[in-house]
Amino acid sequence: MLPLPLNVTPKITRAIRFAVFGMSLAGLPGLALMPLPVLAQSLKTYQIPAGPLGSALTRFGVQAGVTISFDTEQTRRLSTAGLTGTYSIEEGLSRLLANSGLLAQRQGNGGFVLIAGNNESAVLLGTTSISGQSLDATTEGTGSYTTGSMSTATKLATSMRETPQSVTVITRQRMDDQNMQSLEDISTYTPGLTMRKTGGERPQFYSRGSAIDNIMIDGLPVAYDTDTLGTSTMAMFDRVEVVRGASGLMIGAGNPSGTLNLIRKRPTVEPQVSVTVGAGSWDNYRTELDASSALNSSGSIRGRVVGAFQDKDSFTDGYSSKRQLLYGITEFDLSEATTLTLGAYYNREDNPGADWSGIPTKANGTFLPISRSTRMSPKWTYWNKKNTSAFAELEHRFDNDWKLRLNTTWLRGDLDMLGTSFYRLDPAADQLNLNVGRYTYQHTQKSVDSYVSGPFILFGTTHELVLGASYRTDNTDDGPGGGFLNDPNVVLDPSNFDYHGVDKPTINYNWSRKGQVDQYSTYATTRLHLRDDLKLILGSRLDWYEYEQNTISGEYTFGADYKATREYTPYAGLIYDINDTYSVYTSWTKIFQPQANVNYYGSLLPPVTGTNREVGIKGEYFEGALNASVAYFQLTQENRAQSLDTCLPGVASCSVASGEVQTKGVDMELQGMLARGWQASAGYTYAAAKNVKGGSGRFDSDTPYNLLKLSTTYQLPGDLEKWSIGGSLRSQSSTYTSFGVTQGGYSIFDLMTGYNVNKNLKVQANLNNVFDKRYYQSISNPAGANLFGDPRNVAVTMRWSM
Repeated sequence: MLPLPLNVTPKITRAIRFAVFGMSLAGLPGLALMPLPVLAQSLKTYQIPAGPLGSALTRFGVQAGVTISFDTEQTRRLSTAGLTGTYSIEEGLSRLLANSGLLAQRQGNGGFVLIAGNNESAVLLGTTSISGQSLDATTEGTGSYTTGSMSTATKLATSMRETPQSVTVITRQRMDDQNMQSLEDISTYTPGLTMRKTGGERPQFYSRGSAIDNIMIDGLPVAYDTDTLGTSTMAMFDRVEVVRGASGLMIGAGNPSGTLNLIRKRPTVEPQVSVTVGAGSWDNYRTELDASSALNSSGSIRGRVVGAFQDKDSFTDGYSSKRQLLYGITEFDLSEATTLTLGAYYNREDNPGADWSGIPTKANGTFLPISRSTRMSPKWTYWNKKNTSAFAELEHRFDNDWKLRLNTTWLRGDLDMLGTSFYRLDPAADQLNLNVGRYTYQHTQKSVDSYVSGPFILFGTTHELVLGASYRTDNTDDGPGGGFLNDPNVVLDPSNFDYHGVDKPTINYNWSRKGQVDQYSTYATTRLHLRDDLKLILGSRLDWYEYEQNTISGEYTFGADYKATREYTPYAGLIYDINDTYSVYTSWTKIFQPQANVNYYGSLLPPVTGTNREVGIKGEYFEGALNASVAYFQLTQENRAQSLDTCLPGVASCSVASGEVQTKGVDMELQGMLARGWQASAGYTYAAAKNVKGGSGRFDSDTPYNLLKLSTTYQLPGDLEKWSIGGSLRSQSSTYTSFGVTQGGYSIFDLMTGYNVNKNLKVQANLNNVFDKRYYQSISNPAGANLFGDPRNVAVTMRWSM
């Protein structure tokens, strides 16, 4: 007798469906004769994809040969990360039910019945509870420094061990423990990432020798624009998934550095509210409100709202910030198989006193003997950003475990700035000249992505497949702008700059431009289970990319039109399971970046291509609560433009696509639970980028060769269990720029302690840069864009939740 699906007909009552499902599985051959000890001890290999929990449990019961009785209302709206590997029945159920709020209770006949439980996964054997540590993708409420699954690398929901690239997740717990408030903080503490700034409010993130020029929000690519994109409030995100190396399968066009995927918080059925207040050095005050609940009695409509406000000064004289965030999201179950999600957010960052560039050095590149509080821009400067976004998602789950997903987002970034920067008429003189500019930008991005995914059977084995298409457009409307002072008579002494003594000039608005990027893409990814211990991931992507720019007024065009047609991006990854703990893998993928440079005849050069090769070993301990990896990588950028001395008449400048840069390195990481109550993250990266063709020596010398980042928290045992302590270390080797500015290696230590007053209230203190190390967060050239890192500072946070 074949098992009957739970949704045979909606007319069957809950009790009948409950009984029919139990009786149908009970009729499987041999089940009634299987002794209880055998059921508990037998191991089987499962291949159950991520998806609705009810369907996964049905599959598990069939494959395990065991009765699992439940009401479909219990599993409605619940999903699971799936199950792949060899497990006992108890272990398999524990993983499938992780963080579902359900327990599987053993019955006298050897079957199981689902009952309501807590947020941990467990299988009840009579009065005995066997608790598991399994995690799903969502990190909120887990207390963990790792995640159960992620899809940022291939769009397939896989564990970190099954992802054949170097990946990191910054969980909600870790953000809270280390008081990470911005994307700058995320990059500061993430292994393998560094940050540089071209101004106080223009952070740029780097990985493996090049800049990260695209990020993702809930899996949809967003062009990372340092001018207009606000990244100073992380309150609305559950986690940040980071992939290092080329991400062309997910992004299409970009640098082979990697990407950051910011995953939003989602609504919950159970009511939950949290209020956070914080105060810290330099009059740093912060308030957050986060509330989520079902919006009707059945729970078919759920909503969540997050609000955050921050008002702070800084260690730099006259430099302050005000940040505001309002985020709302609602989920509608249109049916048992279809969910519609609508959401929006508004983010505003006002930064009076922000500088345009940074601190200059002496003409020979040595640092000025000045205090870290020294202000190097007039008192009337500012840099304000405003972001408005709306998004929608539609997901339909078919009966055969396939699903259709449609995502779309709209994001507008506005900039209004007035700033100054320095230049030298005489490169050998220490005196500086000042220029002034005021600009308004409006950048609007739209993105649509649709795909189907699910299992298919080939040669008697179940595999997974993703098929999709996407469209992105980025419209820039920059201006009016202008107002460069460039007065050679305004000469300043950088060692004695008076920011009160520079009068605000009259702005001459003489510049504006418009531009548009269009990118059409199709893609496919499959995971083939060649054997129980061997998996092959293959992916392909085709892109049509075009950029057009129209300078309405002014002489500064900042590039030219360019495009790429039917650009092909391949992906291949092979994972071999040595045993239940360790896997070895290798992967190869590419990415492309169109360029505006032209050849001798004036034709566009082919896109710069980035190829990422990687081989490594990964380990998964405590049922995925701790992940470890060691990888060797080699990244090659080809077709980089090299200037030619002569061009065809009528061609102003020309180049040849002959430059090549190669980055080789090692990536080691450990993240997750070391022991009960002890979470940790440790990462070491060695990345050496060098010119192979068309240049000589070190490439991207602003990025350190060696990067070490450690962080940990520990909940004290026994009578001190209300206390937690922690700390972090980040250390890097020396860096230098082609302009002669050099900084030696340095290390920064942070400390944290927390106290749970009761089950609802926690007080936490973070002490950063404990030894008050004086260092530059980023270095650039003698005229500016050198910025100090934060001196020693403290932050106290109180969080009440229910």
